[in-house]
Amino acid sequence: LEQTVERLEKYGLEPEMGHKEVGGVKAQIDDSGKLTFVLEQLEVDWKYASDPVQTADNEIAARIIVREVFRENGLEVTFQAKPIHGVAGSGEHTHFGIGAIMKNGKFVNLFNPDDMKSEFLSAVGYGAIMGILKHYEVINPFVSSTTDSLNRLKPGFEAPVCIVTALGGETPDVPTRNRSVLAGLIRDIASPAATRFELRAPNPFTNTYIAIAMCYLGALDGIKYALSSGKSTAELLAELSKKPGEDADYLEKDRAYRSEVDVFENFSDEERNAMFGKAPRTVWENFKALTTYPEKLDDLACDAFQKRIMESFKLGALSRWALELQYRIIPENLSKVIAAEQLHADGDSNALEVERWTKINALRTELGRDTEKSLSIFSKIKQALAADDYDTASDLMVEMSDKMDQLTDMYYEYSHNAF
Repeated sequence: LEQTVERLEKYGLEPEMGHKEVGGVKAQIDDSGKLTFVLEQLEVDWKYASDPVQTADNEIAARIIVREVFRENGLEVTFQAKPIHGVAGSGEHTHFGIGAIMKNGKFVNLFNPDDMKSEFLSAVGYGAIMGILKHYEVINPFVSSTTDSLNRLKPGFEAPVCIVTALGGETPDVPTRNRSVLAGLIRDIASPAATRFELRAPNPFTNTYIAIAMCYLGALDGIKYALSSGKSTAELLAELSKKPGEDADYLEKDRAYRSEVDVFENFSDEERNAMFGKAPRTVWENFKALTTYPEKLDDLACDAFQKRIMESFKLGALSRWALELQYRIIPENLSKVIAAEQLHADGDSNALEVERWTKINALRTELGRDTEKSLSIFSKIKQALAADDYDTASDLMVEMSDKMDQLTDMYYEYSHNAF
């Protein structure tokens, strides 16, 4: 990790931090006292670039540098969003802001209010975050376009699944940090040039060029509203902080968009879905938003990012999803189903083990074994994909994922009691 930071410095990426994160798996030690493996989650941060394109370029360069430095030391790095079930995944928080360089060369952060001690943001800042949140259903497919990315974006592990922001406290003078939101305001009165928003949903394999482009297009739509509405910053803050059911000129009436408390600890699943929208669980569900919300897509499409380019990205992502589902995910799950073998002997008097195995075997059959009565879930998914029935395939994929988690947990309990 230290070598990585040094190498990033040499390449001019100006690393700011490198440290162990909260995830990872505990290392194991053999009989001789040596580590058999080390599996850690690490975080490396580098300084923002001068413009969005350079930012995306630097992200690719940093990923290559990190991988090669660890390989030089006989170690491998995975940038998968969710490489291990039950362990915190790999994120890649993307920060964005808007500034202006004056004729005298002075840089002005356009998100800053006149008085940072009494206000959170300027009208431009409020408009930017409102625009992103309003359009995030059609931005999300371009940020999280793979099964791996959506495996990470599930409630828990501070995963940003809810379309909601936090401004850093109930009032500007009492800053807090809410890590459960999609996009949070980062500000420091002592460093006004650094005011920005942090989008927490991307992962290391997110196409940063497209993600940044979509965020800025959403932000610009919100800025247009904020500046043309004639509203004061207090009125814009009130609209951003609205409760579900309250009228709004720009944001949706039935939704909430701001929370300064942890959304997982303070709201139930039903409350989160009602206030912030239901998060997609598959790539197909995610991309359906492009047809469900055509007016939001119209707001963002422009000469620089035309609908035909968006459609091309969509077709590529869906093709990859279908192929991966049929030829990687189902075969891997089938191997796990087959590996979940009976461990107790027939006629074993331990009724608890027999009961557990009976439930496990029924689940194995439901997942992977066709019978004269019905097809297995795996076969139904393949059948749906062959018919281009992506709605059915997507629903079955969610069911398969849930049942595979059940099987993993049940078999762990069963196998650790059999000896």
